[in-house]
Amino acid sequence: MRAILSVKPEYVELITKGEKKYEFRKSRFRKDVKEVFVYATKPVMKVVLKFKVGKIIVDTPWNLWKRLRNLSGLSEAEFFSYFKNVNKGVAIEIKNVVIFPNPIALEEFASISTPPQSWMYLSDGKDMDSSVDDFSNTLEFILPFKIKDRI
Repeated sequence: MRAILSVKPEYVELITKGEKKYEFRKSRFRKDVKEVFVYATKPVMKVVLKFKVGKIIVDTPWNLWKRLRNLSGLSEAEFFSYFKNVNKGVAIEIKNVVIFPNPIALEEFASISTPPQSWMYLSDGKDMDSSVDDFSNTLEFILPFKIKDRI
């Protein structure tokens, strides 16, 4: 199963630099997601990369912070602001990042007209595979550039 996550461009950049090894969410996937596509929010508004899902950790925000702060790419204030009034949080390990040198418009990527508020499931159809191949010519390593310079 695949999913698409909406992520702010500044955090996308940290993922591309390898400084953000976990993506945090307030709710967990209910299905077994193996691959995640990342939609960079305004002003980028494109699908910019994908990654394989590693470990998924569900715990209190405090325990997640203690365990993963050095891998979060976030300041303590950013982290706890996001998890304000939440008892449980989810940490999704980011593995095998593939950056799309030619980011893909959402409509071209998966015939989705509205970006997900947080995340949504995607079909595992071949149409998506060809869309990614046609538009991205993906690279299997992290490129040494800032994502905002390429978009």
